[in-house]
Amino acid sequence: MELQELLILVIEPSRMQRNIITGHLRSLGVQAIEEFSDASEALERMQNITPDIVMSAMHLPDMTGSELVGEMRKVAGLDEVVFFLISSETLYRYLEPIRQAGAATILPKPFDPEELRKALLSAVEYVDDRQNADDDPDAAFEDLWVLVVDDSKMSRRYLNRILTSLGVTNLREAKDGAEALQIIKSQRFDLVITDYNMPNIDGLELVQHIRQYTDQPAVPVLVVTSEQDEEPLTSFKQVGVTAICRKPLSYHSLKQLLKHLIVDQTL
Repeated sequence: MELQELLILVIEPSRMQRNIITGHLRSLGVQAIEEFSDASEALERMQNITPDIVMSAMHLPDMTGSELVGEMRKVAGLDEVVFFLISSETLYRYLEPIRQAGAATILPKPFDPEELRKALLSAVEYVDDRQNADDDPDAAFEDLWVLVVDDSKMSRRYLNRILTSLGVTNLREAKDGAEALQIIKSQRFDLVITDYNMPNIDGLELVQHIRQYTDQPAVPVLVVTSEQDEEPLTSFKQVGVTAICRKPLSYHSLKQLLKHLIVDQTL
């Protein structure tokens, strides 16, 4: 797929902002763009067509961008659509649901056109890989066993979709570190992907336990988090985490990181 083939829905109440966004998209070669000023109208349209990307503001007349992506994730087909947030919002209570729902990117207003281009190319790569995963799985990933640990069901589903798009078919899930440790007792993994903030046993404690008390202390552990405080992330490095990835996740960046962690290290 090329940028010219994308179908993008732009949801923005300000006509001026819509013109700015669509102008940048057209300058990049995107031709199929549909514009909406509120979420309800866009959701109704999505009953008839499935876009490749939805780009939305945070504050809409009828709901927030967080509520919009939440509604999309409830619908089969729309739950896999790439979601971009374009907003100057900084409040945690608005942004955290967007991150947990698996937004591909959050662009500020005004945004850097180059960052938009990179995000679009990453989205195209995701769409291509997702469509080709069943017919032509990546041999580098298809034999891997991956454990996904996150207390958010929505986040686990999003990570599973990414991994499936890469060709990973052997997946286990755990809702917190305690459940993950029970699973690790009876099964070996090539990679563990974990959130940080979880009940019972959090991501930091999970990494510590894996490194010190399990029979697979060298398994690569990737922490995927929306944590903004640097102090706990420094603690992760001290206990031996393999890599840290911030939400929202760039599909391209995550794919390259996984190839480095898993594939390149085995060559």
